[in-house]
Amino acid sequence: MKAEVAQQLSLLELSKLDAELSRIAHRSTHLPQQEAYQRLQAEHNAAADRLGALRIALEDLDAQVSRLESEIDAVRQREERDKALLKSGATDAKQLSDLQHELDTLVRRQASLEDSLLEIMERREELQAQASAKQAAVEALQAELRAAKEALDAALAEIDRARQEHSSRRDTLSAALDPALAALYERQRAGGGPGAGPLLGHRCGACRIEIGRGELSRISAAAEDELVRCPECGAILLRVKGFEQ
Repeated sequence: MKAEVAQQLSLLELSKLDAELSRIAHRSTHLPQQEAYQRLQAEHNAAADRLGALRIALEDLDAQVSRLESEIDAVRQREERDKALLKSGATDAKQLSDLQHELDTLVRRQASLEDSLLEIMERREELQAQASAKQAAVEALQAELRAAKEALDAALAEIDRARQEHSSRRDTLSAALDPALAALYERQRAGGGPGAGPLLGHRCGACRIEIGRGELSRISAAAEDELVRCPECGAILLRVKGFEQ
């Protein structure tokens, strides 16, 4: 197959654009901004989970506080009722003894409940302090996360701009190529490697493998408009003078 030198130059530029588009695609999935955003997101989620666990624990303690306060209130009411009965004098000796015994029991019960309430309140104060610190940490991470998202969006926008610019140029070059040459190039690319590459001294610019002397002599002897293929990778080998990789 033959191709004019101008067509070969266009194909060489096309191969360079495809290589750059591949690098852009790789870069888009390996952005440091993406890694930073994901790391902060994981930290934020973990901090939010810890804060959520503390809030649940605080809710449990609040329920215990409410229960103990209700029990203490009930004990006090019973104590006040018993004291009122004692003051009324409308009790016999046995009732008086029973009331006194119950009052002693109520006093001990109230003291026990109040001790338990104090312990829970102290524990709640500790957890509340931890929750406040975690809340501040979550808010700080949220701010960092927003900044990281802005940086990521900016990096993705720049990549998208470069992709569109290179894709537009590629479309123009591809449309100007001889259809048979373009089809050959695309078939070679479909195999997973570069479709074309320049001859760089004794090496193929597509696969970077050094070409043997015999093959190199055959390639060098071919007419300049004759398309040759790399004997190693099959890519179209472009003999473009003055090309610098």
